[in-house]
Amino acid sequence: MTAAAPKVDELAGLVLDVAPLLMRSIRSEMRTHRDPELTVPQFRILNFIHRAAPASLSEVAEHMGLTLPSASKAVDSLVERELVTRTQDSVDRRRVEIVLTALGTSVWERSRALTRTWIAGRLSGLSQGDRAAIERGMIALRDAVSAGTDKAKPTGA
Repeated sequence: MTAAAPKVDELAGLVLDVAPLLMRSIRSEMRTHRDPELTVPQFRILNFIHRAAPASLSEVAEHMGLTLPSASKAVDSLVERELVTRTQDSVDRRRVEIVLTALGTSVWERSRALTRTWIAGRLSGLSQGDRAAIERGMIALRDAVSAGTDKAKPTGA
């Protein structure tokens, strides 16, 4: 006998309950593995730029909840450390594009790899059936949430 599928609104409630817990855990773990010379806001900016590249200063400011001058100062510090570059958009000269450098990508990837290992450790105690169910559910959730978007903008972290 199989369990009845949850109602869509009940499933939505479960997603709303689990997603913040999951994101809080991931952010905490990624911050644990960040470069100690990076502030948490700087690391969050690197994470955002990795997901949204090329990102504009306005997008960074909006994501971080900063004013443009504050975001500019934070990005300037990352430019000075050679973690990101700023270049003028070839189409719209008013837009400045911010991307990770090879060093910035390396710093971000190291943190992500260590966090992925942490998550794998948390999942390792689950049965093979539970892991398969999570995989199916995560793929379905990703597809449902990203449907109709051409470039999904990141949230969190």
